Amino acid sequence: MDAHGPLSEEGLVRLLSHTGERLDHPDFGRFAAELDAAALRHMWHDMTVVRAFDQEATSLQRQGELGLWVQAVGQEAAQIGSGHALRPHDFVFPSYREHAVAHTRGVDLPEILRIFRGLQHGAWDPQAHGFHLYTLVIGAHALHATGYAMAMARDGRVGTGQDSDSAVVCYFGDGATSQGDVNEALTFAAVNDAPIVFFVQNNQFAISESTARQSRVPLAQRGAGFGVPSVRVDGNDVIASYAVTQWALQHARSGAGPVLIEAFTYRMGAHTTSDDPTRYRSHADEAYWAERDPIARLETYLRGIGELSDQDVEAARAESKELGKRTRETVKAWERPAVETMFDHVYAEPHATVAAERAWHSRYERSFADQGAHA
Repeated sequence: MDAHGPLSEEGLVRLLSHTGERLDHPDFGRFAAELDAAALRHMWHDMTVVRAFDQEATSLQRQGELGLWVQAVGQEAAQIGSGHALRPHDFVFPSYREHAVAHTRGVDLPEILRIFRGLQHGAWDPQAHGFHLYTLVIGAHALHATGYAMAMARDGRVGTGQDSDSAVVCYFGDGATSQGDVNEALTFAAVNDAPIVFFVQNNQFAISESTARQSRVPLAQRGAGFGVPSVRVDGNDVIASYAVTQWALQHARSGAGPVLIEAFTYRMGAHTTSDDPTRYRSHADEAYWAERDPIARLETYLRGIGELSDQDVEAARAESKELGKRTRETVKAWERPAVETMFDHVYAEPHATVAAERAWHSRYERSFADQGAHA
């Protein structure tokens, strides 16, 4: 792939180098000016705790406690940076890897695991958190997110100049950009000036397929074809991720329409716990990106300016350990639910078809008892 292709780092907005040096940017630097040392420590803390949770969930899957786990190791900066830019009345449509964003929206992390245990489609109230349930069908939620954003505009929640102005952020990966639903969503969003930010976490692999086999150009350039302003950001730079998302949200909330962000990052773990990344990527690439670890990058910067102490690190380690313990105990305490609960919460309102299926299932279950009685 040439130097201007989809895996190039050219043109990335970057405000913190991979060696922990603070940088400026003529267009986006001002959007991070409000981030003081306390705010950056908060981001570092969130990234650290979420990674520990991620590793604990991987261990639980290996122990047979979860059916599957989708790792986000290495993508914490893109998620925490963008998550911290959100307002409470914004709304998020995640895919299935946005654990760090969920954390910023107040979702209790162990509750995410109910999905991967096969107990529920989601264990949190989307409206209470401004965070929709996970979507496992690749790219399908982009259309849902666009419709929600269009409704926001029609409800007068956009472009008023008030703090109540809102926007939607829709997260998906590089592979989803090849799906029809995402391209349809971009069309609808553009022609309707929907207040939505499409946040592409380009972790360079759609399962095992490199981004270079999905596009000849950086994914952000696709936005131009839909008339959507687009920007590429270093997704391992939490400060730049915050700044670019702040700009995009202000644009969308003002009524100016959608924005596409490509956060160029790297999935340090496997696609899921059923994947073996050693079959499609090299140790050299993994070593290169290990040197660009988003957490280590921010930690180096904070220590260099004297704003992260050993006590801060120990406190985060202790909290991570406690979260891991609580996660293990929570998951192992879950019991198998009654089968008929699969009919609950299929629709928001009572539905005749679901009621009929529930009744059929009850008759089916009783038939076994009847057979036993006549045996």
